[in-house]
Amino acid sequence: MTTRVAVISDTHIPSRASEIPDWVLDELDAADLAIHAGDFDTYDSYEHVEDVTPELTAVLGNIDPPDLDVTEVATLDVERVRFVVTHGTGDIAGYEERVGDVVAEHAADDRRTVGVAGHTHQQTEWEHAGYTCYNPGTCTAADPAAIASMLVVTVDGEALDIETRREAA
Repeated sequence: MTTRVAVISDTHIPSRASEIPDWVLDELDAADLAIHAGDFDTYDSYEHVEDVTPELTAVLGNIDPPDLDVTEVATLDVERVRFVVTHGTGDIAGYEERVGDVVAEHAADDRRTVGVAGHTHQQTEWEHAGYTCYNPGTCTAADPAAIASMLVVTVDGEALDIETRREAA
């Protein structure tokens, strides 16, 4: 059995973008599960993402309403993989270590663990403390990004196939 996970972050609607691109909405709709690594911007943006996804795991970003009904760190177990999701709030200096430390703190002993974070609006992948971490970038090309991006992850047991999606705004 395989599970398709759409991974997005930093929608920033309406402060930096007006809408989620159709191709991102299509990927969210086609997924079995979705992850949003924070910075929805508003309750309406959160509700829109929640409405178009089959099942959403989301975290609080630094510009989200503080009483948005999500946590600062979330875990999602998919087959034999644990996703640890955090926004990565704070200075860019130390970002990878800060996110990696959160992933290590919430890692599973019985399955592969990977990290997901947003905040920088740049699609990246890095290793920290033995864990691979991913930033999907911003799915709306929110400033300062010029490209909308996301990840589509197919989980098969402990194996991950990660497809990078990017399109100009």
